Amino acid sequence: MTIGPVQLIVLGFPEPQFHGAIIDELERLRESDTVRVIDALAVHKDDDGEVEVVHLSNLTDDEARELGSKVGALIGLGIDGDEGLVAGAEAGAAAADDIQVFSDEDAWDVLEEIPNGSAAALLLLEHHWAVPLRDAIASAGGFRISDGFISPLDLIGIGLLTAEEARALHAQETASVGAS
Repeated sequence: MTIGPVQLIVLGFPEPQFHGAIIDELERLRESDTVRVIDALAVHKDDDGEVEVVHLSNLTDDEARELGSKVGALIGLGIDGDEGLVAGAEAGAAAADDIQVFSDEDAWDVLEEIPNGSAAALLLLEHHWAVPLRDAIASAGGFRISDGFISPLDLIGIGLLTAEEARALHAQETASVGAS
């Protein structure tokens, strides 16, 4: 199976309500074959840090059966309890054979980053649009060294955004729970 580059995006919200425009936009991207939502979880963290998880998805039934709960497995969240966590870890270890993916010190604790008393949508996206580019890079002997999103504030210095535009976008991207 050929798969495009995959990205985990964690988006914070004051309440666990992920309907309407967000789901509509994900569906639009799916229909245009730009991205595929491999898996999505809604995580609500109460004021004491207790976590409640609900699946979000626009996958077909066949895709959901094929892919299962990938976000939960990726971040070490045993949605099916300890039994499901152990089974997922064993399956992942068997599939990885002797490949060392990353060390514990390199691990990203996604759940820790979600503030208490808030919610997050965890989206595991496959970037279909990037497959031909990735393949062209690989066939030319190229490889990924690093990647990351660039803050709108950094785009001022290269003239891509005005200071006013950058501040507005930055405020949208980094608004914390309960901020007005």
